Amino acid sequence: MKFPGTKFTTLLMVFALLMLSACGQQNTEPVVNEASTPPLPKLLDLGAEKCIPCKQMAPILADLMESYSGEFETVFVDVWQPENKAEADRHDIRSIPTQIFFDATGKELWRHEGYISKEDILMKWQELGFTFEQAG
Repeated sequence: MKFPGTKFTTLLMVFALLMLSACGQQNTEPVVNEASTPPLPKLLDLGAEKCIPCKQMAPILADLMESYSGEFETVFVDVWQPENKAEADRHDIRSIPTQIFFDATGKELWRHEGYISKEDILMKWQELGFTFEQAG
């Protein structure tokens, strides 16, 4: 003999058992507390993968990302991609590449339009009061 609602009752019981068993399991993954990592100064490069000066900047940005990891962030945003248009508008980009230097609180300190060498980037950080140790 079948009772009405048996499938619903069975599903409800299965769900309850799954919830109880999940509650009893311990999470063995390490907990990463993002708040314990202090914010870093940031170099934001707004450009495009296909513009010539931006292509010249690419190896410099890659080097900075690797050599100064943990000292300051280096971020590249391709503003020719439709999904990044808002980022270009937010930073009032008039030409590319544009590099914007931010302190650890996100306050803009300085901006530059066009190609800039690694040496000039590091000198500008120093002028802004930041001294970084190269990783490795």
